[in-house]
Amino acid sequence: MNRRLTPRGRERRRQLMDFAVQRFAANGYHPTSVAEIVDGMGVGKGVFYWYFSSKEELFGEILREAQHDLRRRQQAAIAGEVDPLGRITLGIRASMAWMSEHRDLLSLFEFAASEERFRPMLRRGQDVAVADVARHVTDAIVAGQIVDADPLVVTHAVLGVTNQLARIFVLHRGDAPDEVADAAVAFCLGGLTGNRLTGKAAQNEANTSDEAGAEIVTGASHVRT
Repeated sequence: MNRRLTPRGRERRRQLMDFAVQRFAANGYHPTSVAEIVDGMGVGKGVFYWYFSSKEELFGEILREAQHDLRRRQQAAIAGEVDPLGRITLGIRASMAWMSEHRDLLSLFEFAASEERFRPMLRRGQDVAVADVARHVTDAIVAGQIVDADPLVVTHAVLGVTNQLARIFVLHRGDAPDEVADAAVAFCLGGLTGNRLTGKAAQNEANTSDEAGAEIVTGASHVRT
């Protein structure tokens, strides 16, 4: 629903979305009603329907804005970094930090992936993420920093490792995001054999402990999806 909003209107819309995120994360999407959201906010249904045509539209807007916010965090983290592996490393760390700070939103992403009506919304954001990472991977291949492989395969591997570790170890286990990021970077740069790659990013990660690399390999074997 497109409306020209005043600053006060934008603030009210933001409050509705933030409160809805809390309720969806705590109680689930289906059990949470519009009535519960407006009652919790202390406003009438008319206020809700001024900003959103339905609960589904509200949830979609939450997903869309969350994906945009995550991308902004990633772009800010890699700004000015010329080394492709450095950009990949910083992107992984920024993503893990954002997902730790927004575990409620991460849980909504997880739910949305299980619902056919919301999958296209997630997919649009994922397509942007793939395109972003694929550029860095391609640059690293051209620079000879990683083996000559299909950039899309490598990109999906990096995103898969990062997202799966965030889901299992940050969202569900509550592990420290820095430690999980260490494991993700060590695995993505070193692989199963632990071989380090060339380039500034590899040098920057030289102090990452071997235990972090081992944690991702052994820990992943216990994951049940």
